Amino acid sequence: MEKRQTKSKRIKIIGISIGTLIVVLLIGVYYWTTQYNEGLALSEEGTLTEQNEDFGIFDGPEPQFGEINVLLLGSDARKEEAGHTDTLMIANYNQKTEKVKLISIMRDTYVKIPDYGMQKINTAFTIGGPELVRQTIKENFDLDVHYYAMVDFKGFPKIADIIAPNGIEVDIPYAMSHGIYMTLQPGVQTLHGDQLLGYVRFRHDSKNDFGRVERQQEVLSKLKDEAVSLHSLVNLPKLLGAADAYVDTNLDKMKMLSIGKGLLDNKSGKVETLRIPVDNSFTDPLVDAGRVLEIDFEKNIEELNKFLDGTADVAETDVNEVN
Repeated sequence: MEKRQTKSKRIKIIGISIGTLIVVLLIGVYYWTTQYNEGLALSEEGTLTEQNEDFGIFDGPEPQFGEINVLLLGSDARKEEAGHTDTLMIANYNQKTEKVKLISIMRDTYVKIPDYGMQKINTAFTIGGPELVRQTIKENFDLDVHYYAMVDFKGFPKIADIIAPNGIEVDIPYAMSHGIYMTLQPGVQTLHGDQLLGYVRFRHDSKNDFGRVERQQEVLSKLKDEAVSLHSLVNLPKLLGAADAYVDTNLDKMKMLSIGKGLLDNKSGKVETLRIPVDNSFTDPLVDAGRVLEIDFEKNIEELNKFLDGTADVAETDVNEVN
């Protein structure tokens, strides 16, 4: 009799455990679905992927040697507009070291666009979308880009607020207002959403685009640190929903999760950054395409390779480490 009662209790406990697990799973699925849909609903004009379907296939090669290069593009353009890219970066992720490096290419860099001759590099996007930008980078810098991710700037403030709901702290050197439809006061500030977008897009000072590139690298580095926090993990479904609306990418979910896991394992890792052209490697002549950055390709390719190999001279190549 006692054995039967013991067996009955065990069956009851197992039943309760299974029931509890099912309830937890259902709650998890409900939470994930509602949060994902909340993120997706942030877009008022359809997903960026739908808007960019005319760009065609991105023909990046398969990654080798454990390194992944992702082309990062930022633009306000729609497919019916002849838009340029405001931001052109390459994120280098090393699967062995789990480190991230950011390379910014100045948008006025004068390059050879395959089949179109010498133009500013951001013109490649206008002509042929991410794929022609990839071909242009390979042609001029002999660097393979494997994937791309294009961010709609209208969605950047919303994505930034999901990643960093408490804002991003920056030190503003002087008042910023021209061209960003707001005024950012000098001093240490905590910026949210639209203010953060204004900060990374401001370029009407003595540094012009060079200052903007510095701010873009700074903010992306800080957002990377916020993205591996517990809060961002809780908001992951909402973030993925917003990303589906405002980010067009050919990175599949499994590759994203693999990179995300690596970033989580390397939470304290610093993000190294490089700007192309590097210091003392360019002039700014006026040509048919306007004012351009005519660069010493040999020197820039050499310093780019040093940067990726980890042998760069910090003072010489304008490499920075951002916490």
